[in-house]
Amino acid sequence: MLVKNPGAATTQETELSIAPGARRLALEGALLPRSAKNGAHPPVVLVIEDELFLRLNIVSCLQEAGYAVVEAATGEEAIALCHSDTSIDIVFTDVNLGGYASGWDVAECFRTVRPNVPVVYTSGRSLDAGRCVGGSAFVPKPYDESDILKACQRLTAGMRSNAAKR
Repeated sequence: MLVKNPGAATTQETELSIAPGARRLALEGALLPRSAKNGAHPPVVLVIEDELFLRLNIVSCLQEAGYAVVEAATGEEAIALCHSDTSIDIVFTDVNLGGYASGWDVAECFRTVRPNVPVVYTSGRSLDAGRCVGGSAFVPKPYDESDILKACQRLTAGMRSNAAKR
């Protein structure tokens, strides 16, 4: 699993253990305090996609749009990140992941542990609307990257307006 931060001045790599079987490389400055309000830092998107080339494509798109990105290839890695201190402001997850934990499981974990983190689902199959958590969006595959960006922008705008009301 990789943590990437656009515009970072250095690329010092550190290996951190999050959970048995899960590991990540962190670039200096990418691990921010757990908060959806991380000041001048770009919003952090957790991308969970088991298909490598799809994951690399959406990571690149999000970084070019100014987001910091944390990657996970499995639901189990994403759930470990949910329970860590890694800053995550938005979750982008494929519904059908290889392994035991699905995108639905990841979203439900985030809703329990970090209830204010919005979720963007994607799948090549039809949506089971009854499984979607509140504060979420669905973008069907195949998708245009601009649809993912619009969903992330819409959900982060909702987070900011809710925070301003408090």
